[in-house]
Amino acid sequence: MLWILCLVLCSLLTPTRADPGALLRLGMDILNQVQNAMDESHILEKMAAEAGQNRPGMKPIKGITDLKVKDVLVPVITMNFMPGVGVFQCVSTGMTITGKSFMGGNMEIIVVLNITATNRLLQDEETGLPMFKSEGCEIILVSVKTNLPSNMLPKMVNKFLDSTLHKVLPGLMCPAIDAVLVYVNKKWASLNAPMPVGQMGTVQYVLTSVPTTTPSYIQVDFSPVVQQQKGNTIQLADAGGAEFPEDYAEGSSQLLLSAAFLTAELALLQKSFNVKVKDTMIGELPPQTTVTLAGFIPKVAEAYPKPKPLVTQIRINKPPKVTMKTGKSLLHLHGTLEMFAARWRGKPPVSLFVLETHFNLKIQYSVHEDRLQMTTSLDRLLSMSRKSSSIGPFKEKKLTGFITDFLQEAYIPVINDVLQVGFPLPDLLDMNYNLAELDVTENALVLNLKLD
Repeated sequence: MLWILCLVLCSLLTPTRADPGALLRLGMDILNQVQNAMDESHILEKMAAEAGQNRPGMKPIKGITDLKVKDVLVPVITMNFMPGVGVFQCVSTGMTITGKSFMGGNMEIIVVLNITATNRLLQDEETGLPMFKSEGCEIILVSVKTNLPSNMLPKMVNKFLDSTLHKVLPGLMCPAIDAVLVYVNKKWASLNAPMPVGQMGTVQYVLTSVPTTTPSYIQVDFSPVVQQQKGNTIQLADAGGAEFPEDYAEGSSQLLLSAAFLTAELALLQKSFNVKVKDTMIGELPPQTTVTLAGFIPKVAEAYPKPKPLVTQIRINKPPKVTMKTGKSLLHLHGTLEMFAARWRGKPPVSLFVLETHFNLKIQYSVHEDRLQMTTSLDRLLSMSRKSSSIGPFKEKKLTGFITDFLQEAYIPVINDVLQVGFPLPDLLDMNYNLAELDVTENALVLNLKLD
């Protein structure tokens, strides 16, 4: 799988820096798993089974009939990055070639060989997806053993083997390389497909350009497209540069998601952040009635001498915004908090006051399957000012503790339920994101990708 993984990963990378957006850095730790792809595709076994069949373009080999290939060894694949090109790979394997020799007896040739090729990273003009194309495939013989009689002239034997192997091996092994590349390319065919965020919209990881290969990794730059269900695209704001930290091990792999990208994704959920709470008893809060509110605003008791249930409505009137500093990520919410006094017999509630609010939520990130998950807790209530009031003027600061407790107990649980929808991560090589280590850095969330 070493070999194929390498190919796939290389394909996923883009050279142009997407800022803001998402960046994928694929190191040799991930690419080295490509070897399984060759095993999964069973390409060598298929090629061996077809070796003795008549195929278009294959000339018969003089001096040998009933050609068969068996005992194909499990390939060992090594790879190296070729800056600006792609990946150079060497596949080491072996096999036994059998048939009837020109002397009339059964012949066996046991071959150990290396297949070398350059896998160039290109971008499909129609799909926009990266694709690998093999170039310069060569067969290098490491050792050759045969059961031909020892009394034959060595020069004759060597000439026969050289002629036979140079006709059989390139036609057998080089198509195997191409076939594996086809298999690998299919692994990321859905990379830039739109992926749903609940019923609110979609996220699409669009490659900015052809992946960039450096001596240590392949980098793919994404220009993500965040689209609402109605078709409107949410533009990513330029919120400052996001870069990979320099303290990751050389050759390791990471996925970077910028704060601007996460902000755009959360904008899909903005309407779901509007909440109306009618419950009187909520968690550890005192009863949500006019009596409790009158303890902070005495004028409420004058207007409502008899207890009335409270109805609280929060509307988020600005797009949510994510900010990130090393080790801490915040979700900024700006909106209004309006409190009503409920009335009986189906009459609409009466508005008591409307407050302009700005509060922050701490974000904790995790991964479940192929989705980024967020959970929040209240960081602090930053500002609160009276916009309107039917009960006359009052000091908003007296409500700070009451509103803060309400946000934590009544509002945050609703937000966390909304966030359970999760945000899709790039669909590449069946990547197991569950093993990733998550780091909050300057203006970005970095997933340090792990294999085990």
